[in-house]
Amino acid sequence: MGLTSKAMGRGALDANLTPKTAASEAVIALAGNPNVGKSTLFNALTGLHQHTGNWPGKTVVSTQGLWHSGKHLWRLVDIPGTYSLVADSAEEAVARDFLCSGDPADRPDAVVVVCDATCLERNLYLVLQILETGLPTVVCVNLMDEAKRKGIVLDLPLLEQRLGVPVVATVARKKATLEGLASAIEGTLATHRPLPAPVTYPSAMERAISRLHPLLHAAGAGTNSRWLALHLLDGTVPPPETEPLATAITEQQARLAEEGLPQDAVATAIKDTAHRLCRGVIRYTAAKEPADRRIDRVVTSRLWGYPLMLLLLAGILWLTVVGANTPSQWLATGLFWVQEQLTALFRALHAPEWLHGALVLGVYRTLAWVVSVMLPPMAIFFPLFTLLEDVGYLPRIAYNLDRPFARCHACGKQALTMCMGFGCNAAGVVGCRIIRSPRERLLAIITNSFVPCNGRFPTLITLITLFFVGVGSGATLPAALLLTGLILLGILATLLMTRLLAVTLLKGEPSAFVLELPPYRPPQVGRVILRSVLDRTLFVLGRAAAVAAPAGLVIWLLANIPVGDASLLTCAAGVLDPFARLMGLDGAILLAFILGFPANEIVLPLVLMTYLSGGTLTDATDLSQLYQILTANGWTWHTAACTMVFSLFHWPCSTTLLTIRKETGSWRWTALSALLPTLLGMAVCMLITAVAGVLGV
Repeated sequence: MGLTSKAMGRGALDANLTPKTAASEAVIALAGNPNVGKSTLFNALTGLHQHTGNWPGKTVVSTQGLWHSGKHLWRLVDIPGTYSLVADSAEEAVARDFLCSGDPADRPDAVVVVCDATCLERNLYLVLQILETGLPTVVCVNLMDEAKRKGIVLDLPLLEQRLGVPVVATVARKKATLEGLASAIEGTLATHRPLPAPVTYPSAMERAISRLHPLLHAAGAGTNSRWLALHLLDGTVPPPETEPLATAITEQQARLAEEGLPQDAVATAIKDTAHRLCRGVIRYTAAKEPADRRIDRVVTSRLWGYPLMLLLLAGILWLTVVGANTPSQWLATGLFWVQEQLTALFRALHAPEWLHGALVLGVYRTLAWVVSVMLPPMAIFFPLFTLLEDVGYLPRIAYNLDRPFARCHACGKQALTMCMGFGCNAAGVVGCRIIRSPRERLLAIITNSFVPCNGRFPTLITLITLFFVGVGSGATLPAALLLTGLILLGILATLLMTRLLAVTLLKGEPSAFVLELPPYRPPQVGRVILRSVLDRTLFVLGRAAAVAAPAGLVIWLLANIPVGDASLLTCAAGVLDPFARLMGLDGAILLAFILGFPANEIVLPLVLMTYLSGGTLTDATDLSQLYQILTANGWTWHTAACTMVFSLFHWPCSTTLLTIRKETGSWRWTALSALLPTLLGMAVCMLITAVAGVLGV
């Protein structure tokens, strides 16, 4: 009769969700609202280190892990956070369909619904919906320490009595509080029995459900037939095509319409039930205003919100500039020493010169440059950025930027994905999954590369130091402030291009943006550093290295294939030179951006390689030497300014474009994502050149 997961709108379920993988394993689903500590609880129980964050929407795919609970081995599935089983986004649809699959073999054996102790009544909305599915359920009331700090006292035994399912108090960061959860799940799996319906709906809806219930039960809907009947009636689940069920659904929907049942009748009934259940369960003892609210009055105010954001950004960039220089030089020295040893090995083996050139001077040297330039700033920037996330400041940034993004007909959550783009634009594109509206998600994806990723920072920092601060001046603060100004230019461009797209190709009104501001929490510094290094720094570095290696081979070939008295690289630069001059650049610079498509980190060494007519990437870690080479080839502050602008605004790297293609499923949107920043960069560079020409500077 068609009551399968596909009929329920399941479509292509996330490949990570593989329920019954072994007969001895029970599958336990971990459900809950965003930002209730679900991922932290998952990590504590499984020992895995999934990326957790102190802002809603972190888990956009489902993750599995084995939980050794003493007597049992359970498979724990951390499904995406959702406020309701009526899905508004692709991620919430994954959560709903995993819990409510029509095939019992695809459903979990039990569900742990994680709730926030500081806002229990709101979290019960999801608990009541899950209880209607008929799945064995345990309610885990997490963040009990924060509830205590806010003066909230909970009578959980009373709530357990009213719900009819186990209710366990936990603090996910403290493993000692998790012991009772395993025994509650074990007891639920052993003694589960169908519960009375937790929510009573208006009489008209109850009559309609009762008429559909036997038909669904006969069709094999199982214990979730009441939930399925309810959502077939309100239209949130597509109706089956088989008779007589399809006809019965249509008849009951017509009767409900005739009786004038309000559209929000189901939601209202669930909210009223949650409110009734919480009477006498929640008690407040705190007399003073929570510290979180006092802090938020400052950090989210119109007067102080933006200055504090800029100050924090400048501080992070200053620490990155100060801390990255020396480690980068040490790393370059070590890696290029390895190159010398490889050269000695190739010569000892009497390897052909072309093979040595291609593998050592081409592939390895390019990799060594990318690693030495990219790793130190990432190792500083990512942990600092993650600390802000762990503390809970990133949602405040989204709150502050909601108004400007709303004026651009976009979603305030785009501020979060834009911040992720500072580390890696590809990661920012993937992060756009937290935006529910397909139109607004597409806006965020296309404009994500207008903010500079970590790969562009080395070029920007080097040129700022050489031409605007001064070599050897030690003026790191002015350098950080100038870099902050460039980033603000990128943010402004993001807003302008988002607005342009929203009134042309992607017309539409902004959707309602409801963002829960989580409480401030002390960061777990050790875990933040480990997570930043493993999950972000090494991951991004590995992806950059994977594309830099073949790029190094291509660059070496171009530099060593002769065309007359010059190399193919030099000839290509000469062809591009007339057009590049219009933008205040030269052919070598423009060619370096083109060849730097796989990795932005190699743009500057490519410029040096072309100037010096060398067959390999040039190692010019001495800034004074680098300055002499550039000025000898005609560089001025005007050339540096145009190069920085074009570094800020040009096509995204190959990894980002492939990620855009994967996320949008369209080469057309991918091409637009490359074309928009490139056209803007060309226009701004030409404007700077024209103004400089008029002023004679």
